[in-house]
Amino acid sequence: MVHPLWLQNFISIYSELGIDNLSSLHKIYHQNIEFRDPLHQVYGIDDMLCYFDSLYTNLNSCVFNIDNVFANDNQAAIYWTMTFCHPTLNQGGEIIVEGHSYLVEQDNKVIIHRDYFDVGSMLYEHIPLLGLAVKAVKRRAAK
Repeated sequence: MVHPLWLQNFISIYSELGIDNLSSLHKIYHQNIEFRDPLHQVYGIDDMLCYFDSLYTNLNSCVFNIDNVFANDNQAAIYWTMTFCHPTLNQGGEIIVEGHSYLVEQDNKVIIHRDYFDVGSMLYEHIPLLGLAVKAVKRRAAK
């Protein structure tokens, strides 16, 4: 399936996104972007770039693999796997998080971006002591 150009551009940028090329986000995001994930909500391209800069500054590495894409008109759902290394989480080892994003396009750029992922598996489980508690709660909830 051939995706619209705005979505092709989005996938291309995210497939190569890193601390050294965050400015490429200007190419895919609308000036009035509304971005939300389980931890933050930001409005406008400048605030979004600051948010991403603060996220990526502390990472040793971060790679997105796009697993599946569904698109209809000016909307899309992207399912992804993020693999990252943070010096203070998981003893600096890889952390793998699966998630998905809901996107809405306007003027060939993304104006709404909403991420969905498990914050526990991304962050809380990798903090000493807190991680043990989060894993115990998850085990208990699964019963």
